[in-house]
Amino acid sequence: MLILAKAAMAILLGFVLAIITGVILIPILKKFHIGQYVSHYIGERHLKKDGTPTMGGLIFIIPTIVALILLKINGSIEITHTLIILIFVFLAYAALGFVDDSLKIKYHNNKGLTMVTKLLVQMLIALVFFYIFMSNGGKSDLVITSLGIHIPMGWTFGLLILFLLVGTSNAVNITDGLDGLAAGLSAIAFFAFGIISWNTGWLAGFQEIAIFCFILAGALLGFLVFNAHPAKVFMGDLGSLSLGGALATIAILTRHELSLALIGGIFVIETLSSLIQIIAIRKFHRKVFKRAPLHHHFEVLGMNEQDIVRYFWVAGLILAMAAITYGVWL
Repeated sequence: MLILAKAAMAILLGFVLAIITGVILIPILKKFHIGQYVSHYIGERHLKKDGTPTMGGLIFIIPTIVALILLKINGSIEITHTLIILIFVFLAYAALGFVDDSLKIKYHNNKGLTMVTKLLVQMLIALVFFYIFMSNGGKSDLVITSLGIHIPMGWTFGLLILFLLVGTSNAVNITDGLDGLAAGLSAIAFFAFGIISWNTGWLAGFQEIAIFCFILAGALLGFLVFNAHPAKVFMGDLGSLSLGGALATIAILTRHELSLALIGGIFVIETLSSLIQIIAIRKFHRKVFKRAPLHHHFEVLGMNEQDIVRYFWVAGLILAMAAITYGVWL
């Protein structure tokens, strides 16, 4: 019951702080004309969203960090190397997204940073992650207990870190195309990882990682108050990259990489749909989907935006429950 009480407290704290942050921040974003540029490619129904305030990821990033500071001052959590890694990746990816969003706003397009620049920064983040992890006794092994897999990876474990960070952050970014879609799926994902993290008692700072997950899940629920259809603010790359980086980090630290693929199953499907579409067009000069990623395919088929989001949330929740079953009981 103590675990449940702490989880509820963390979710509530994140939610309340996010509501306060949103009420203060959104008028500021509007005042400085920090608006989203909407491409004509994604359809006419989205053009009315052009100019909607972006960089709303601050609405859940700021409360998460503030809540952790308050809990540390109160003596409720300890600052461990695992929590430092998680916070570092979370904020580093947020900073990367901030620069990307700033360039898009400045030049009124969706180009932002070049792919090479993004990859170089992400490699640096992965390198710092790997250094802190190994310096504190981390083992560079790929371990999947349920399958009896234990593979020593050595320095190539750093490549696994890079792959998961880049893949997951981009997957969340691709999914962030409908009001509330990425935020809702992320809230579900962090709640699931909070439960899984609390059951990794062998990991130093496992309770702090779980509390981080629950705070962020609550902050995302608060963000949804402003981001649900019709969205008053978008999270921007600042938000989506930070969420993806944090999810990948938690999966690596808790040794639940397979759970990440299941919990983030909708993110994976969205990414695969885009990849399949690109390959089909470039190699075979034809489309597999009406439009990619997958949520836009359903839009073209005539489905209502809110219905698509609800169905994706339900699918994400089912996958998350399956991952909890796998990650905690099996």
